[in-house]
Amino acid sequence: MNTNTPHSGSKSARPSGFSLTDWMPKIVLAPTMVIALVCIYGYMIWTAVLSFTNSRMLPSYNFVGWAQYERLFNNDRWMVALTNLGIFGSLFILICLFLGVMLAIFLDQKIRAEGVIRTIYLYPMAISFIVTGTAWKWLLNPTNGIQKLMIDMGFVNFKFDWLINPHMVVYCLVIAAVWQASGFVMALFLAGLRGVDGDLIKAAHLDGASTFTTYRRIILPSLKPVFFSALVILAHIAIKSFDLVQALTNGGPGYASDLPANFMYTYTFSRSQIGMGSASAMVMLGCILAILVPYLYSELRGERSEK
Repeated sequence: MNTNTPHSGSKSARPSGFSLTDWMPKIVLAPTMVIALVCIYGYMIWTAVLSFTNSRMLPSYNFVGWAQYERLFNNDRWMVALTNLGIFGSLFILICLFLGVMLAIFLDQKIRAEGVIRTIYLYPMAISFIVTGTAWKWLLNPTNGIQKLMIDMGFVNFKFDWLINPHMVVYCLVIAAVWQASGFVMALFLAGLRGVDGDLIKAAHLDGASTFTTYRRIILPSLKPVFFSALVILAHIAIKSFDLVQALTNGGPGYASDLPANFMYTYTFSRSQIGMGSASAMVMLGCILAILVPYLYSELRGERSEK
């Protein structure tokens, strides 16, 4: 006689509805997602809206079209900031890539005390740009920095006054930024070099290729993804650089060392021109997207090709 009832085994059957185990990760991540949506993407949209208004000290929703962008690109200070960004960004990226690659190749030779040397190179990246700017402000100060040291050593004609020279002050930013970021680039490339297939290197040496040729023709070309990643990170750092300028030059002399981030801060919070400050922020966002979108496209394209 079959004693099973239609409801037998219902205890072992799981309902298809709410399951705390399945929903727990979503519940835990929900506050972070909400904060990210509101405080990041929400403020981006709000800034874009304000850039089309005549907002000054307080937000206003009196829309004026592209007037703020026209005022922005007719502003001499903004054009100086863009020019400085071009000089600072290009030199910062190129020098960091060159030094990072050279340092990584040097450490890849399995030298002694590699851990100590690697730590020394990486240490500047562990400190903030505020500290970096303050330290280099002391070093580059003509009164008590490198110039005074060299004069005290007997080089009475030595002159290094870039910090107070409107035409050279932007290169002070390059020096300080390269000192801080080149070690990070070194770490990226060193990790990439350690991941190269050793059989390729052995085969190149068996074919008579020198060490220089092996790196130039085989190893470095295989690190194109590392080059691209380093380029994106460095460009992002250059575009949003603010604290280094504030600590090292405060935008001076005058506004000769302004970068777009400093222009945005000054016009938004010091000069109470929120509309123009928002317009400058959207131009900066556009610059970052111009770098990130090709990077993301190449990554997605690479994943599809692998499938």
